[in-house]
Amino acid sequence: MATKKAAPSVKKSTAKKPTKTSTVKAVVASKPTLLFSSPLKGMPLAAAIAAEFVGTFLFAGAVIAGQGQPIIILFALASIVLLIGTLSGAHLNPAVTIGAWVTRKITSSRAIGYIVAQVVGALAALGTLNAFIGGAAAPATGYAPATLYQAAAVPAGKEWYIFFSELIGTTILAFAIATIIRTKGDRLTSAFTAGLGIFVALLLAASAAAYVGGTAIINPAVALSLNALKWEMWPLAVYVLAPVIGGVIGFILRDILQSEDNA
Repeated sequence: MATKKAAPSVKKSTAKKPTKTSTVKAVVASKPTLLFSSPLKGMPLAAAIAAEFVGTFLFAGAVIAGQGQPIIILFALASIVLLIGTLSGAHLNPAVTIGAWVTRKITSSRAIGYIVAQVVGALAALGTLNAFIGGAAAPATGYAPATLYQAAAVPAGKEWYIFFSELIGTTILAFAIATIIRTKGDRLTSAFTAGLGIFVALLLAASAAAYVGGTAIINPAVALSLNALKWEMWPLAVYVLAPVIGGVIGFILRDILQSEDNA
């Protein structure tokens, strides 16, 4: 009788095959180390106020040194916006700050800090340049001594012309700054929007004021550094009240047009 042979049993190997493991090393971007620790670290409002002081100091100095020429002011403002725009928004103008505050773009504490910094920065620019003028060598015979650029006195009987030139010019500038705040474009676009805004504003306002023998400044802080402000009704109305009204109108007008565009 034939017997069946048992099939050889095949044992499965229980040994695990070696598996390849890949290790991924996390690349951590190293932060740049600062040589000195900032005393304003953790205080963004204080840093913004300090930036407004520095920015207004530079801007007022550029206006005085550039003799109020719109093309020089264009590039000065664009450069300063690039320098400090990310820190404070680069208002550099109490009228712009008040317009932003009225339309609730900034808080009351920030608005007050900005205005104080702007006024002090403009006065510091005037004092610094005066110090250099005082140290200038005596001119040769027949030559006038060096003097700083100053605004012309408000012409008698033409006050309302200067008032409305200031109001219109500041409205244009505030509209441009409000556009920057609304659109939040890249830094270069924001800088040249501000620069071109003040160029157009001064081109119109300064030309209108020059027709009647006056000067358009469209910045109450810079008006201090140009010796345009006096404790008299018309200088205060022309160089403080008119720009503030224009600043508020410019921001409100931008908000109205923005709401219409959204609708």
